Amino acid sequence: MEYAVVYLFLAAAFGLFMAWGIGANDVANAMATSVGSRALTIRQAVVIAAIFEFAGAVLAGGAVAATVRGGIVDTSSLVGEEEILVFGMLAALAAAGCWLLVASWRGWPVSTTHSIIGALVGFGIAGLGWGAIHWPAVGQVAASWVTSPLIAAVVSFALFRSVQVLVLDRRHPLEAAKKWVPFYIFLTGFFVSVITLFRGLQHIGLDLGFTTNLSLSLGIGLAMAWAGKVAIHRTRFDERPHRRYQFRNVERVFAVLMIITACAMAFAHGSNDVANAVGPVAAVVATVTSGEIQAEAPVPIWILVLGAVGIVAGLLMLGRHVIATVGKNITQLTPSRGFACNLATAGTVVTASGIGLPISTTHTLVGAVLGVGLARGLAAIDLRVVTGVFMSWLVTLPAGGILAVIFFYLLYWSFG
Repeated sequence: MEYAVVYLFLAAAFGLFMAWGIGANDVANAMATSVGSRALTIRQAVVIAAIFEFAGAVLAGGAVAATVRGGIVDTSSLVGEEEILVFGMLAALAAAGCWLLVASWRGWPVSTTHSIIGALVGFGIAGLGWGAIHWPAVGQVAASWVTSPLIAAVVSFALFRSVQVLVLDRRHPLEAAKKWVPFYIFLTGFFVSVITLFRGLQHIGLDLGFTTNLSLSLGIGLAMAWAGKVAIHRTRFDERPHRRYQFRNVERVFAVLMIITACAMAFAHGSNDVANAVGPVAAVVATVTSGEIQAEAPVPIWILVLGAVGIVAGLLMLGRHVIATVGKNITQLTPSRGFACNLATAGTVVTASGIGLPISTTHTLVGAVLGVGLARGLAAIDLRVVTGVFMSWLVTLPAGGILAVIFFYLLYWSFG
């Protein structure tokens, strides 16, 4: 290709920009509830997320990325016109990155996966025509706007109601917390381990098998529950009998659990969602270096590091806006409520992945926060903020698509 070096430079730059957008927007999935519940400060959350997002992206960020993610665009007709695919992938990265920049600045928690899918749809229509788009797959993406928040809302509502019934509404809530919190720790350890083992290790080519992964997840959950029980017994509590002090003690127990959950979720998020940025970059690199379209594109370690650096930079520079929206503005969170959100999100993602439902982690978490808010009554939810979030979801696919068309033609007219 005549402009091979330029294409590689643009791929790295646009991939870094897209990863920056993921860090600015999607890291709220792991950190927002911890900050909103005051288990962590913004500064502490940024440090934890930076460490574990980077580790997850580099260590388990993906051995193989599909050239066209999710089967959205049929590129079989591009043999001999490889530059069209390069323009399309570059346009998709630039478009998704720009939309994430706007959404993050406004504090809208949108799906990075849906952003890149919308951009790929725009490229497919502009470069190949309407018939090249696999519309049933796009329909499944649109359906997940309803399914993922609804499922998570139901699960988090039920989970927090169980916390209310088993712990918070008891005559002696601290004693009830000592009894039941180890069980909740087990559930958290189990579901987070399932996410990491089933959706993380597969990206580095390590498939331990269903039975082994499930056994390890159970073992990790039990070990965490035992360690949590020991930590609870060693914790110094305020012995004053007033229920207000007992509730403070209860939230102190849940705060420890929130920190553990935040670390694990950040690692799992980094290992999975970095593919939204590095997948198209790998496709461009493979196409430019080989001169032909490849069904699968291996991801060099430098691309994973590039994605990890971008995620951390976006989090540090702009992540606070989305963290504030999800963690503080929708409804007031405490450690016990935030724990219910995190566990509902993890459980919903694992279940949906197992049965093949298309799902967005961002939408799932927002649904979980809404479910916890509803458990306290509709008045506990800021409906104005929720309306703005839902509207940002609706415009994500068309916004990504329109921007991708613009960038595609700019690149085509510049280099084509």
